Amino acid sequence: MDKVEAPTSQIIGNVAMSQKSNTTIISDLKSLIKIGIVNSNMITVFTGFWLALHFTGSSFIAYWDVFLLTIAGSALVIAGGCILNNWYDVDIDPIMIRTKSRPTVTGNISINTALGLGITTTLLGLILLLFTTVQAALFAFLGWFIYVVLYTMWSKRKYTLNTAIGSFSGAVPPLIGWAAIDPSFHIVPFILFLVMFIWQTPHFLALAMRKNNDYKAAGIPMLPAVHGFEFTKRQVVVYIACLLPLPFYLTTLGTTFVVIATLLNVGWLAIGISGFFMKNDLKWANMIFVYSINYLTIFFLMMVVVTLSSPFN
Repeated sequence: MDKVEAPTSQIIGNVAMSQKSNTTIISDLKSLIKIGIVNSNMITVFTGFWLALHFTGSSFIAYWDVFLLTIAGSALVIAGGCILNNWYDVDIDPIMIRTKSRPTVTGNISINTALGLGITTTLLGLILLLFTTVQAALFAFLGWFIYVVLYTMWSKRKYTLNTAIGSFSGAVPPLIGWAAIDPSFHIVPFILFLVMFIWQTPHFLALAMRKNNDYKAAGIPMLPAVHGFEFTKRQVVVYIACLLPLPFYLTTLGTTFVVIATLLNVGWLAIGISGFFMKNDLKWANMIFVYSINYLTIFFLMMVVVTLSSPFN
């Protein structure tokens, strides 16, 4: 780490001088909490909550207050984890192009402020979730702990398995939403957890291929940087293939959903396999990445659409 400290501090200073006057407090806060990550996770929290209403025969109107607590609490815990990720990674963020403009790097938000905000938002979110069910708060804390401690502070800079470890935290949000209504075990939230866990590896490995030079420069052992693109592509295909059987455990959502989900899986697998025949690895990685975002959105929104009427009964 010593050989990185000098250039890192110089980069922080240069970025701060060039960037500080070009941002607003709103844009800095959005960057600090990683608003894109928060928003995408809210889709899966909401889906878990909605499906719990559907399968328990509950009315959304009767649980509107629980819904607000669940969404607000989940958003705050996830934001808190993201803030602490920025706080901890301030030494390597200046090295990577995609992270060098974060407010913790430019100095727009101080390290101590970020630490305080991260802890405060996390605690506030957990308290709000405790007003739903203890299980929902425990799931949120588990996801936060895995992301902040096991991923950010432990595995990210040491092991290529960092992606798999981080995937556990990203798979927790549907469990939070479901547990806020029904704390007992049910196959549906478990399958949603598996979908999210498996989905994240091809999504983030594709991103790692696109940002391979950044990760190499920062010394982060992402799979493409350590084992190369060909090995990474094989891993991506294996993970996508593991998604194929999962829609058939959700047949209670109807034939329409199962068919659409299966087509999504087959389409993604076809793109994955095409990577073995494409010469442009980065173009392929971009296709996998873009498809993964659309996959997640369609998959989870379809579960809401096919059950749209029941929570209002």
